[in-house]
Amino acid sequence: MQSPADRDVIVREVGPRDGLQLVKETLPTDTKLNWIKAEAEAGMIEFEVCSFVPPHIIPQFADARAVAGRALEEVPGIRVMALSPNIKGAEIAFEAGVHVMNYVLSVSKTHNEANVRRSREQSILDFAEIVKIRNADPKLKDIKIGVGLATALGCTLEGDVPEQETLKVLEEVLEAGADEVLLPDTVGYAHPTQVRSLFMKAIDLAGDVPIITHFHDTRGLGLANVYAALEAGAKHFDASLAGLGGCPFAPGATGNIVMEDLVFLLESEGLRTGVDIEKLRAARDIVEASLPGEPKHGRILKAGLPKGFEPASKLMAAE
Repeated sequence: MQSPADRDVIVREVGPRDGLQLVKETLPTDTKLNWIKAEAEAGMIEFEVCSFVPPHIIPQFADARAVAGRALEEVPGIRVMALSPNIKGAEIAFEAGVHVMNYVLSVSKTHNEANVRRSREQSILDFAEIVKIRNADPKLKDIKIGVGLATALGCTLEGDVPEQETLKVLEEVLEAGADEVLLPDTVGYAHPTQVRSLFMKAIDLAGDVPIITHFHDTRGLGLANVYAALEAGAKHFDASLAGLGGCPFAPGATGNIVMEDLVFLLESEGLRTGVDIEKLRAARDIVEASLPGEPKHGRILKAGLPKGFEPASKLMAAE
């Protein structure tokens, strides 16, 4: 398996968390682990594996501790991440020993109230407190703290989200100590010009702190937005196998960009992802067999790789 240093870009599989959060059928823990293992065999090294939320809110994650713990033990070489929407969830993530604890708040104040039931200002204060908890305990020093700024590019409840508002919140979480920041198109409103502008400014503002993309393909612009972010200097990209997932507060916005198609785009552009597209098929087979009623998306594994296609990862590995 290639190390992160051998990759030009990093792709992160968010299906076990974001892809499953709206799925009513609960996947067995073993199935989730088999999915993660199959993608790791394909070369994936970053996974958001669960969310530490109360089971009565999202029953799918009742086994979150088991999934995170087993991923850490059974899948060597991967970076295990978990979403924690509040301080209690962050404390559980710290106890579990995940590599990255991802917090979430919304740039849209209305969306933040609907999603986590607190004001945006309170969410930022809570995030700063989580960073302080980590920093105060030497045993937690190796755990990174990420934060996702939901609705960074638009909101179904408020509509347009001004770029300067997103940059203002980005500056606040950077000051609070974020180790990485996700700027998601939560509801699939973004277009390439908007993405290019925001990411150029965000990457410049963040300096050495990674700025991560997370696009939905709700209106067919997911991969176009990826390319715009690439042009702006982005190096980290979220996606979900078969395009599973979506936001519960975005009617009709189901579907992250498809991991298989994302890898194909990046490799076609000469960028090493370290992920073997054909080997992703084994992981997709697990998902399709386990969730027969869920819509699956993606073109490249259906159409097949073009004749003579040589991925950048393979070409550069041979040099």
